Order: sequence, then C-alpha cells, then structure tokens
Amino acid sequence: MFSRIVGALVGREMDRRDGSGGMKGAAMGALAVGALRRMGPLGMILGGGYVAKKAYDRRRAARNGPVI
Repeated sequence: MFSRIVGALVGREMDRRDGSGGMKGAAMGALAVGALRRMGPLGMILGGGYVAKKAYDRRRAARNGPVI
C-alpha cells in the first residue's frame, strides 16, 4: 500500500513539471511504482526522498519567493 502512495506522489510531481495533467501523470506513477518495487526498500526510500525534496522546495519557495 505504501508503494502505491509513493508511486502516486511521484507521478504527480513528474506531471507537475510539464504543466499538463491527467493520464500522463497516472501512467508515470504506475511505471514508477513498478520500478521502485523492483528496487526493493531502497526504491521506496529513493521515491519518498524525491517527493519529500519536491515538497520542501515548494514550501520554501512559497515562503521566501522563488529561488533563482
């Protein structure tokens, strides 16, 4: 279950980069889940770290303005 949540968050973050929404992010999330699951616990740590860094950067930018 945790892998599905991480996969969904990774897909959402990857989809936010290009600005369009919808099925592309869901497909990327599904592919990310497969890749992360094959990597085992290390994959879950890497995926969770990616999502956490993106959330931290977004929060920092909202608080201080965009970092150039």
